[in-house]
Amino acid sequence: MQLKARRPRVSSSLRPVGRAHRARLEQLTRDTGLFREGEVGTAVELLDESLAGDDDYRFLGAFDGDQLVGYACWGDTPGTERTSDLYWIVVDRDRQGLGIGTELLNEVERRLMADGRRLVVVETSSRADYQPTRGFYEARRYIRTATIPAYYAPGDDLVIYTKDLNGDLATAAP
Repeated sequence: MQLKARRPRVSSSLRPVGRAHRARLEQLTRDTGLFREGEVGTAVELLDESLAGDDDYRFLGAFDGDQLVGYACWGDTPGTERTSDLYWIVVDRDRQGLGIGTELLNEVERRLMADGRRLVVVETSSRADYQPTRGFYEARRYIRTATIPAYYAPGDDLVIYTKDLNGDLATAAP
């Protein structure tokens, strides 16, 4: 049996995503091959809203030099007590598996904890091509907490993951 060679981790520079990165963010999102065209448009709209001063959506980019190679988008969940949604983590297809997604996720979690947030919610798809995405979150201690059948389309369930940032859920009374 031949073992697959492990790709070396790379370090990227993490900083805000700006207006100059809009086209690249759209390209990265589309090039994953996972998102429907409407979802690609939503990612760009959220960036536009964020750049216009809407603090409901926060973006963090991973850069190689001046080139955006990945990004994360998150925000507070309205009507909750210190819960946040992680809307997107997108990494350039050619750089997936190099640690960029982990770097982005770790920094988002660090910022959420610094802001006193307690719970992160991630929504993703049950499609087979999303298995690496689900594995990514599971490997980082996200718990699959719910599934809604046929949510996105027939045969495409919504899979919800959560992560307790403070350990409160484990000790909460039922």
